[in-house]
Amino acid sequence: MKKLALTLLFATIGTFTMAQSFSFGPKAGINISNYTGGDFKTDSKVGYHFGGMLNFGIGNHFSIQPEVLFSTVGAKVEDKQNVTSKDNFKVSYVTVPVMLKLKTTGGFYVEAGPQVGFRTSTDLGNQTIDNFAKNLDLSLGGGIGYQSNIGLGIGVRYIAGLTKVGNFSGSNIDPDFKNSVIQASLFWAIPVVKK
Repeated sequence: MKKLALTLLFATIGTFTMAQSFSFGPKAGINISNYTGGDFKTDSKVGYHFGGMLNFGIGNHFSIQPEVLFSTVGAKVEDKQNVTSKDNFKVSYVTVPVMLKLKTTGGFYVEAGPQVGFRTSTDLGNQTIDNFAKNLDLSLGGGIGYQSNIGLGIGVRYIAGLTKVGNFSGSNIDPDFKNSVIQASLFWAIPVVKK
């Protein structure tokens, strides 16, 4: 954990020293999340995310964008004892995505990169499952969007979980499932240093 944090810190510092432009600002939006894998029926759940971002521009079209977001994800899970009811499973994370962005001169961009999530809370509705969500969640993200000349933008990102959400036993749910999230965001990248 410490090695991962130090690696991200040094990568960010190294990027800042090479950056030709720099901006920062707020970001917020909605999450549409579900679980992939497992042996139970689920429906998507709507959540939210908010936080901030930094953007280090290198050249005219490439940038690296680390973010820190509070994010709620989960799913509506069918109760195997009562198939007519569904429990809202919600897990909150502080996520740290680091996106590599390629932007056109017209403002459209594509992005991809890793994300680390640190669990802050778990709410399983009427269910009680010890250790439902692990403290650490690793994912990969990719997306598209548009950013105006003044930094206002909109983006859509898909985040695919790489690690299992939980590591539990003794429940009627198979723990072999991962997070799957679509994020739609509004943001404002306020320029501080321009090339």
